[in-house]
Amino acid sequence: MSEPVRLIKKYPNRRLYDTKTSAYITLGDVKDLVLKFEVFKVIDAKTGDDLTRSILLQIILEEETGGVPLFSSELLSGFVRFYGSTMQGMLGKYLENNMKTFVDFQQKLQDQSRTMGGPNGGDNAHMQADFWNQFLNFQQPAMQSMMTTYMDQSKKMFQSMQDQLQSQTRNMFITGLLNPADKEEK
Repeated sequence: MSEPVRLIKKYPNRRLYDTKTSAYITLGDVKDLVLKFEVFKVIDAKTGDDLTRSILLQIILEEETGGVPLFSSELLSGFVRFYGSTMQGMLGKYLENNMKTFVDFQQKLQDQSRTMGGPNGGDNAHMQADFWNQFLNFQQPAMQSMMTTYMDQSKKMFQSMQDQLQSQTRNMFITGLLNPADKEEK
């Protein structure tokens, strides 16, 4: 039986209250929960709104501003450009799937490292290279699938725009033919 979701309440004074430990916690403590793979949910104590994503984004922001950032300005700019575009949902799913695959491969590497200790350390390096090759081989079809979907959507959008332009042009000519008096006035 799995444990229930750990509930953390955020109060108007910005304090986080862990209902499991009955104590106030910090963003650092929430980060520790993430690192321990604990399932939790952060809610607004007053409204009950789910704030989990907001808290996770705050943790990422703190990590990005201190130390060595994970995301370059160019990558972050690219993310900003995707908001509101037809590709937003697809990019999110693509990143989520790739992150899951990356984490799965990392877990396999760690598992192999634990079982391959001792004199066969060289074999471990070879196995890690094999896992990275598998991961990179996954990337090509995933990227190709995303690009195919993007091209299909772009083609449909272009076709729709072209159909609208033709329809508008047709309507202009028909209106002009039906109302010849308008031409004479001009």
